Amino acid sequence: MEALIIVDVQTDFCEGGSLAVEGGAEVAARISEFLEDAHAEYEAIVTTQDWHIDPGRHFSDSPNFETTWPVHCVAGSPGAELHEDLDTDHVDARFLKGMFSDGYSGFEGQLGDPERVGILEGEKGIRVEPSDVVPSGSPELDTWLRDRGIDSVTIVGIATDHCVRATALDATENDYRVRVISDLTVGVNEDRVAETFDELREADIEVVTLDELEL
Repeated sequence: MEALIIVDVQTDFCEGGSLAVEGGAEVAARISEFLEDAHAEYEAIVTTQDWHIDPGRHFSDSPNFETTWPVHCVAGSPGAELHEDLDTDHVDARFLKGMFSDGYSGFEGQLGDPERVGILEGEKGIRVEPSDVVPSGSPELDTWLRDRGIDSVTIVGIATDHCVRATALDATENDYRVRVISDLTVGVNEDRVAETFDELREADIEVVTLDELEL
């Protein structure tokens, strides 16, 4: 059985965001078009999101854009939300990652409900904080997929040469059959994107275009 993993299609990673990737909004829209036609082909559809609370040296005032970055996707902020052009009607679960780490791979994410931030809950009306939306013991992505009998994943999203790459490599390390749809991803650096696709192929990950895709 197969799942679709939509990696980090968030406001801060699209045009106008604090760490924008050129073409991010277009990819969000293209993924939505793909979902309209293909959602029924997947047993599960999940998203991952950077959800940074205190990621340490991941944030920097003088970033090198390789291992350190400007402040982005702060948990509970508008920039951490999924982009408005991404249709979430068919999304079954959201996985939040990088609360206290870099959080490149979606497989570091835990099941959460970011829509709860700011809601008043309980008899005393206590406001839900960003750290509260991932309950203690919440499953990580691998556990959630295994519980549903998933053995194959297709990966799309942002950014090809960073979080898409890390998620795909972790997926194959966890013994999933892995496919990346190249034109439903967008990267930071064109040269690095080409290198990334070569690296994924060497790891026996299938890299396909929409035209080549067989569902």
